[in-house]
Amino acid sequence: MPTESAPHSWFRNRDGMGLWEGRGKVVATGVGVSPTERRWNERPETSMGALTIMAIRKAIEDAGISPDEIDGLVLTPDSTTGISNDPNTPPPDGWDKVFKMASFPQAGITRGDIDWILLNMPELKNVKFTMNGPTCMSVSFVTAAEAVARGLTKTCLVVRGWHNLAGRYYVGQGAAAQDTISGSQKYGAPWGVPACAPTAMIFQEYCERYGKNHDMMAPFVLNERRNGLMNPNGYYTQHRPEMLTVEDYLNARWIAKPANIFDNDLPIMAALAVVYTTPERAKDHKQKPVYILGHGQTRPESRVMPTLEEWERATDRMGRILYESSGIGPDDLSFENMYDGFTLFHQFHLEGIRFAARGEKRGYALDLYQTDISIEGPNPVSPSGGNNGNGRTRFWLHMDSILQLQGRSPSQIKKPAEFGVSGAHMPNYCDALIWSANPPV
Repeated sequence: MPTESAPHSWFRNRDGMGLWEGRGKVVATGVGVSPTERRWNERPETSMGALTIMAIRKAIEDAGISPDEIDGLVLTPDSTTGISNDPNTPPPDGWDKVFKMASFPQAGITRGDIDWILLNMPELKNVKFTMNGPTCMSVSFVTAAEAVARGLTKTCLVVRGWHNLAGRYYVGQGAAAQDTISGSQKYGAPWGVPACAPTAMIFQEYCERYGKNHDMMAPFVLNERRNGLMNPNGYYTQHRPEMLTVEDYLNARWIAKPANIFDNDLPIMAALAVVYTTPERAKDHKQKPVYILGHGQTRPESRVMPTLEEWERATDRMGRILYESSGIGPDDLSFENMYDGFTLFHQFHLEGIRFAARGEKRGYALDLYQTDISIEGPNPVSPSGGNNGNGRTRFWLHMDSILQLQGRSPSQIKKPAEFGVSGAHMPNYCDALIWSANPPV
């Protein structure tokens, strides 16, 4: 079965493309999420593949439909934590006694794999359309939306599993697997994953340019932990239900100054599945449909290290594309759920989409954090709790946007939830969507 990625023509990555042709023609209904764990204990029953199967079955049950109705599957195969996808590494002992084997020996262990899922979920017997959404689940959300809008699938699963094996981050692949580092990687990789140190440096320039400081991040980080602890599926709720304090944050050790340990999300094991369909078919689903009004993409400019100006150009462009594609504006948003895996990313996304800008220019996000950004307040920021409040997956933000607009989020905002936005991951490499509780008029 083919597992190509979506063609470039499906992505909306430049100004002037107008309203999205699929606007209001695609909805999300059922949502399923697995339990979370910090690391894999090497039992097949707790592998990334097993968690993925669990999430899929929960999403189908949540939608109130039969597995027979699923005719499409869009999957993000990548997972970034633990050992690499070495095709010469055999599966653990006993793996083939629990699961059927796909051609790739690490399928279901270190990589998501459509063939492996279909081999081990015979109930998905009517799946005809399959496609990969590589790098980030946001790509899968956009890819599946385009596929449904184009009539290639009628009821489609959007799926991602995350693994977290013992060892260094990205161990076995790229610079993190080497004892020495050369080339462009030497500017960031020694301080962790390539995004951490550059993000800290760009954030520092942001603070200097706009007269801000790192301490102003505290209300945002505490808000995320509070919201995450309301999510029964999040890692912190299930394993470490303690709330952060301002003192915890301000006194935390630096990872790449000015990014401290609480500015970096925690790698975990988890999986999510969401059911997409058409508005007509959603009438027979158990959950209220959430409409996709538009989507947008940004991709990096060519350089060794991104700059503040590059990130601001990219996120400004993302905001323009999203509003042009969806037909709404920033003042229509009820909440925002943009990416926060490194918390220092978040204000670039927030300012790019102009959330709660009220005429402000660049540099207002940290001032906004000093106001009421809680779910009870007028400008709910990251009501999902994001990756930083739930664990590293890149999917909590999308899941919560759907649940908010269905009126069943565990961290439900108190004002009416009409329009929301979610997107990940980096400011200059991002896929985002505009969601609506109602069909477009």
